[in-house]
Amino acid sequence: MLPRGRPRAMGAVVLLLLLLVVGFFLFGRDPEYGLGTTATLDEKPYGSRNRSASSSQLLLPSKCEVMLHVAIVCAGYNSSREIITLMKSLLFYRKNPLHLHLITDAIARNILETLFRTWMVPAVVVSFYDAEELKPLVSWIPNKHYSGLYGLMKLVLPSILPLSLARVIVLDTDVTFSSDIVELWALFDRFSDKQVVGLVENQSDWYLGNLWKNHRPWPALGRGFNTGVILLWLDRLQQTGWEQMWKLTAKRELHTLTATSLADQDIFNAVLKEHPNLVHPLPCVWNVQLSDHTLAERCYLEAADLKVIHWNSPKKLRVKNKHAEFFRNLHLTFLGYDGKLLRRELFGCPNQFPPGAEQLQQALAQLDEEEPCFEFRQQQLTVHRVHITFLPHQPPPPRPYDVTLVAQLSMDRLQMLEALCRHWPGPMSLALYLTDAEAQQFLHFVETSPVLSARKDVAYHVVYQDGPLYPVNQLRNVALAQALTPYVFLSDIDFLPAYSLYDYLRASIEQLELGSRRKAALVVPAFETLHYRFSFPNSKAELLTLLDAGSLYTFRYHEWPQGHLSTDYSRWREAQAPYRVQWSADYEPYVVVPRDCPRYDPRFVGFGWNKVAHIIELDAQEYEFLVLPEAFSIHLPHAPSLDISRFRSSSTYRNCLQALKEEFHQDLSRRYGSAALKYLTALQQSRSRA
Repeated sequence: MLPRGRPRAMGAVVLLLLLLVVGFFLFGRDPEYGLGTTATLDEKPYGSRNRSASSSQLLLPSKCEVMLHVAIVCAGYNSSREIITLMKSLLFYRKNPLHLHLITDAIARNILETLFRTWMVPAVVVSFYDAEELKPLVSWIPNKHYSGLYGLMKLVLPSILPLSLARVIVLDTDVTFSSDIVELWALFDRFSDKQVVGLVENQSDWYLGNLWKNHRPWPALGRGFNTGVILLWLDRLQQTGWEQMWKLTAKRELHTLTATSLADQDIFNAVLKEHPNLVHPLPCVWNVQLSDHTLAERCYLEAADLKVIHWNSPKKLRVKNKHAEFFRNLHLTFLGYDGKLLRRELFGCPNQFPPGAEQLQQALAQLDEEEPCFEFRQQQLTVHRVHITFLPHQPPPPRPYDVTLVAQLSMDRLQMLEALCRHWPGPMSLALYLTDAEAQQFLHFVETSPVLSARKDVAYHVVYQDGPLYPVNQLRNVALAQALTPYVFLSDIDFLPAYSLYDYLRASIEQLELGSRRKAALVVPAFETLHYRFSFPNSKAELLTLLDAGSLYTFRYHEWPQGHLSTDYSRWREAQAPYRVQWSADYEPYVVVPRDCPRYDPRFVGFGWNKVAHIIELDAQEYEFLVLPEAFSIHLPHAPSLDISRFRSSSTYRNCLQALKEEFHQDLSRRYGSAALKYLTALQQSRSRA
């Protein structure tokens, strides 16, 4: 949902101002020399040529009329997370429309297409380019750098970017902005007629070759240049014969150096060593490099107005150097910053809505804030940012009867994950409803858990919080859409399946010949315990013993018996084979269905009727319900959610839920005609009983 005002952004703005104040006292008050001392380097100081030009000395482009072009190479799951923090910092300060040119592998494209489509940031255009097309152009270059082939692709950007694109800023994913990128763009105007690339001097002694004995770097001008931030004048670059130039240089140097150590950066430097007239040195503050051997402090001693921070060490935020804590705090500010606050329009510019945003604004404007069910209506219209496969994931090998467990959760159910992984050895697709800050806590939780970090077949999808009600069915749909197996087990996070359930379900699907021959939903009977500690049954026989002893109950038998009444637990006790049951009012079992089953109705938010509506949809589409005789899943006790508390305490909440039910039935009637009459009759009978 697009925010209507700015109050929610104030807290983050105050925090950023606080960080700037800390930096002011940490780095000193002199606007030019930082701590008031001029540092001298062994060769040449980051002095006159690198000193940052203030924005008042630059002729900045019009904030509305000039679109800035930014190119980024991004591959894999981790880089797809890194780029989000970069984008938050860039969007926070920018005042111009942006066109992002993302060169990605299939993984990153899948993630980032979903993210930017659901982020809905105004005045941002995103174009994707297939990195596979560039691999043959650089695969002949041996590269020792951890970035692999992707670390060489900046050399060949002119071959994939549009011919009409004259200038572009190229960024690594591990940079953080602390200034408006338009100031960087304005530095193109300082290029001479022959200069085609703008770079910041490398802020270490790497290219001087004196870091250790027998260290032999690629040739470079002095300390060389760092390619984490590049200004590329593309049309000029092509006129200079750039492709032939860098290839000849690389082939010559590889005769003696065998491989690049710093990927494209080595080759850029070797070319510029031969052709120094091609490079325009940029002020050092546009690429403050925090590597292990950094000399960056000599830059910001001379310029307190830092612009871009570059985490160019494999250790990233764990790197140790002077003032690293300050830079880390600035980065963490954006890491946890609420991304929905960046859905703001550019003040004073014509509206540049992303696809669907204008219609969404109009629909929101038509809502009556005084209407009792306003929160429900607003939540239904909310478009949540979605980051699919938030962590590295290994898709399961294709198997004809495989099953993915699908569920959703919030931060207060995180402790269920380890137990669930022990019970379910198969693939899982889980949607998590988190704030930006909670997403980082979740990342740490998984990385430090021996159980969770070992499971690469669990796909986690972060849906970022927005609105007062829990969008339970939207979360389920996200998790369901990302399942990769032919079948899915639609469960909830507070249920632990039988240890043998995964294997049993696959065998049952094969034996029952589901799929093209039979349209069925396999029912997994649900039970519950009221004990936080109990011995989980290893078999149906053990479960029945616990049931008879009063340690287990059929699920919600004392609160919502109709929810699982049709499962017919008495028959299940004796059953040796699957048996068919009929739909009944308010039936909401946990089922195994084909992956292409109907999606959940997103209008149901908060507590109540979210699964019921889905089961009705399955029945309306003529799925038969088959109860499996050896399957079971057990609900564990937990504190009630905020939404169920509101349902129990608020008659308004319950009335709004009733209104949603009636609207759902009206939609059913439109789609299924007279076949939907039985559902409406059941609803009316339910209301009369209430």
